[in-house]
Amino acid sequence: MATTATARAGIKQSAGKSRAQISQLSTFTWVGLDKRGHKIKGEYQSKSVGLVKAELRRQGINPQTVKEKAKPLFGAAGKTIAPRDIAIFSRQLATMMAAGVPMVQGFDIVAGGQNNPRMKNMLVDIKTEIEGGSSLNESLNKYPVQFDELYRNLVRAGESAGVLDTVLDTIATYKENIEAIKAKIKKAMFYPAMVIAVAILVSSILMIFVIPQFENVFQGFGADLPAFTQMLVNMSRFMVQYWWLVFGIAGAVIVGIVLLYKRSDKFAHLVGRGMLKLPVVGEILRQSAMARFARTLGVTFKAGVPLVEALDSVAGATGSVVYNDAVKRIREDVAVGHQLQLAIRQTNLFPNMVVQMVAIGEESGALDKMLFKIAEFYEQEVNNAVDALSSLLEPLIMVILGVLVGGMVIGMYLPIFKLGAVVG
Repeated sequence: MATTATARAGIKQSAGKSRAQISQLSTFTWVGLDKRGHKIKGEYQSKSVGLVKAELRRQGINPQTVKEKAKPLFGAAGKTIAPRDIAIFSRQLATMMAAGVPMVQGFDIVAGGQNNPRMKNMLVDIKTEIEGGSSLNESLNKYPVQFDELYRNLVRAGESAGVLDTVLDTIATYKENIEAIKAKIKKAMFYPAMVIAVAILVSSILMIFVIPQFENVFQGFGADLPAFTQMLVNMSRFMVQYWWLVFGIAGAVIVGIVLLYKRSDKFAHLVGRGMLKLPVVGEILRQSAMARFARTLGVTFKAGVPLVEALDSVAGATGSVVYNDAVKRIREDVAVGHQLQLAIRQTNLFPNMVVQMVAIGEESGALDKMLFKIAEFYEQEVNNAVDALSSLLEPLIMVILGVLVGGMVIGMYLPIFKLGAVVG
């Protein structure tokens, strides 16, 4: 028995070493001649130049130059792996598996087409794990950031049911839809944020550089300045002398709010509820949360994930702290035997239409279809609301900028107008 245990430990240790060695492979670029004497080139991952040359000769290629690929100046990690990259990978792998391509070969093909070194290394590592006997779900566990719990649960369900290609295709569609919603929300927030930033920058430039020039002119008038102009001059003096303090305090406040939001659940809830109460923007965030809730739950339920387990994955996908907690309460109610529609109603966060459609889905046995209908409806609502917000904000922002910058310009020219009246 001791010998058997020792042997097993040795096998595990050697397997671990093998995986560690494979994960440390270097990338080499090569140039060679094929059997017809034509020059070809490519890349190959291996431990040494000699092994690359041997592999090329085995394939009938006469290697001319083989050298290790130069690493980027700031490291070889490459750019980060975006959700869009994961969606594309899922779609490609699903297409190849549906066409009968073995999974390991599919990983080889997808990895070979990657321009992002970090993405490529991750896929090679996952492929190595699968070759070592691990399932796809187990292999993905090494990368919980790129493949979240929802992704892994869906893959596990697909592997268990033997429909992994279908599930991967569903995941790709799901991620594309979710990223489209995120892009809409970012668009709604980005435009006003940028305009506010530009307004602050322009005002600061006027305060620090332009108004002091006018102040020098005003000093030769020998008369009292209008109250509004004097206020602007006083503000300008303060900005010139303490601009570093103003920007320092502003930066510290922003950093403090971000850190407090991440570390304090109470503050995060306060901000979350406040955002949902904002006019127009709050409604967009609410509709987005419901769309993401419905689509995520629909995808997991359709893949065969049990409802209680599916709600675990849905909680983190709503994009809202408030709805995150609501989904956790829904899960607790469903776990003790309540119907999903009743649990949703108890949160007082979902409109009656959502509750009724979920109830119909439960009664008819077509819950996933109803959830997809809800998701489509609210995704369209988000699109319409973002377009309406953009149309509403454009004239409003122009008015704000006009009042802000125009007010400063008028304040600076008031003494000149006053002097002209006196001279006249």
